Amino acid sequence: MHVRTLTGGLAATLLMSLPLLSGQAVAADPSGGTTLPLPAARVLTYDASGSAEFASAVARGAAIWNESVDGVELRPAATGQRANIRILADNGWPRALPTSLGNGTVYIGRQAVNQGYNTVRISSHELGHILGLPDRKPGPCSSLMSGSSAGVSCTNPYPNAAEKAEVEDNFQAAFSATSGAPVRAPRAATVGN
Repeated sequence: MHVRTLTGGLAATLLMSLPLLSGQAVAADPSGGTTLPLPAARVLTYDASGSAEFASAVARGAAIWNESVDGVELRPAATGQRANIRILADNGWPRALPTSLGNGTVYIGRQAVNQGYNTVRISSHELGHILGLPDRKPGPCSSLMSGSSAGVSCTNPYPNAAEKAEVEDNFQAAFSATSGAPVRAPRAATVGN
């Protein structure tokens, strides 16, 4: 009897581990039924070829978002590939011009950099707009979307828990399997740091 219980327990453990060993991620069905595959992250490509001296800050800003959320992944566009996001350097104030969720143009403006604002925070903040987040001014340094209102001394490039959750919700709603409707531009469509 003891051997049968031990063997049954071992078989159950192996059966439950099979999805992990096969490389397919699964999540428990909230209704208590069978397991469901986890949705893949929505991949957005960006073209930073026009970001000049800010290329490394742009790469770090994208990496921060990739570390922070699961529902979307930012990747550099391949040569000749049309990118979802264009990133440019200019002499103005930093700003993002989203055309729809996950699409648009980011300007890393030298005016803010010359005033002492952190380039990685600027990059991460402006990418946050493309991911559907509005400015939250005034705000503390712990809020990435507080932008310039947190002051020049703020160098925090990381979204807080609420900002991460909002991006996850944006992409879950916009790219769910049941939704075939086009996605509209996020609120606060033309925003700056």
